[in-house]
Amino acid sequence: MALLDLLGRRWTMRVIWELREAPLSFRALQAACAGMSPSVLNQRLAELREALLVEQGDAGYQLSALGRSLLEQFAPLERWAQDWAAARRRGS
Repeated sequence: MALLDLLGRRWTMRVIWELREAPLSFRALQAACAGMSPSVLNQRLAELREALLVEQGDAGYQLSALGRSLLEQFAPLERWAQDWAAARRRGS
């Protein structure tokens, strides 16, 4: 599946996560993703823009409507992960 291939690339989910609250400039996004090279960030942003998940506006890079919708789809997975982490702490 093309979407899972895209999301499985290194740093892709981190970029989406960092854009969840507000637009960020390239430099701010690179600082938020400490350790990512500028060339990889450029590549990931290009891929995410091509996939219509990220757009570039006056305030910087931001999630598109599709990107925000995708992020919302992760809410059940996040709840499951919290339950899983709690079960692990309990030793169940």
